[in-house]
Amino acid sequence: QVQLVESGGGLVQAGGSLRLSCAASGSIFSIDAMGWYRQAPGKQRERVATITSGGSTTYADSVKGRFTISRDNAKNTQYLQMNSLKPEDTAVYYCNAIIGFGGSQRFSYWGQGTQVTVSS
Repeated sequence: QVQLVESGGGLVQAGGSLRLSCAASGSIFSIDAMGWYRQAPGKQRERVATITSGGSTTYADSVKGRFTISRDNAKNTQYLQMNSLKPEDTAVYYCNAIIGFGGSQRFSYWGQGTQVTVSS
């Protein structure tokens, strides 16, 4: 059984920083892409940033230059460094990982979500 456990959310003032972590555990053979998504009240979940196993990254336009995604493959962990936070970044942040178990299939897993609140 695979679990993704997130940490690092909280309340911060506008202009501040937070760092989110997401650790995957279980009988994991490989992790392909990893990513962060967020969902604000009344809005659909949106992609924030993704990173491949080789380290290639993508970012939503709204966070480019402010957020940085990274991963530690040895620890099956990904991170999201969030700087210059804005009130519109307030949302529940979810981590995602595409995981393989030794065969050809890949499965998508989600973390439980962590609240990020940015006050003005």
